[in-house]
Amino acid sequence: MADFADEYWTNDGLRLHYRDYAGGGDGRPVILCLPGLTRNVRDFAALAERLAPAWRVIAIDFRGRGESAYSKEPASYAPLTYAQDVKALLDELALDAIIPIGTSLGGLVTMLLAATDAQRVKGVVFNDVGPEVEPAGIARIRSYVGRSGNWPTWLHAARSLAANQRHVYPNYGIEDWLRMAKRLYRLSGNGRIVIDYDPRISEPMRNAIDEPAPDLWPLLTPLKDVPALILRGELSDVLSTGTVRRMLAALPRAEAVTVPRVGHAPTLEEAAAAEAIDRLLAAVLEAGAQKEPAG
Repeated sequence: MADFADEYWTNDGLRLHYRDYAGGGDGRPVILCLPGLTRNVRDFAALAERLAPAWRVIAIDFRGRGESAYSKEPASYAPLTYAQDVKALLDELALDAIIPIGTSLGGLVTMLLAATDAQRVKGVVFNDVGPEVEPAGIARIRSYVGRSGNWPTWLHAARSLAANQRHVYPNYGIEDWLRMAKRLYRLSGNGRIVIDYDPRISEPMRNAIDEPAPDLWPLLTPLKDVPALILRGELSDVLSTGTVRRMLAALPRAEAVTVPRVGHAPTLEEAAAAEAIDRLLAAVLEAGAQKEPAG
């Protein structure tokens, strides 16, 4: 198991958490893992353990998740604020070369980072997300975000998760659901299993229900010259095949890979996803080598 350090940074008055897996001593870019809406650093544990120490991997808890502080202002639970938080960390660590791996919300934050800080981005992975999100997926996410259930044991939590999300991972058995529950939930002080995020992260999403979706397609333009990977779960209700085709047209150096028998979103442990990520990382290294002056 790869070692990591729990580290913290501060932005907007909040103490924010990240895991830092040491590696990449040869100067290669840092892999920056950005999770989905209700997720946290544990989502990337298996990926980080596989890639470190060849690569330095940093996984972030967005504000209101995991070990990051909860905001007193629910309106700050928005992609632009998350991007500002991440930029503050990149500046603090003086990271000038990164490869963001963004799952769902993390992919939207990646686009916002690239819009203002494209020179840092040397490659990118969009995990089941694009500039357009399917209405069915948005409706499903709105239906459960912020609902703070609790369970007496991990097995109860896993069974509840399986009952509600079996359509996302239809091949999962109870051991898989237990692992997923331990990614999503935490043990509370009173011994109950509870969600590991601030329920108020749902408020901006609910308040914007009647607002038109912003046009995010221009945010891909700064990424048109870097290696990119677009992962889509075969059963996804968030990222459509039509959006993937349009992303490929906007990103000439992109590869699109469908992860079979998975909905929103792939865990990045699937063979198809892992192999595609390895190809993306190899492409980033090759691109970097081509830019180095001859000795």
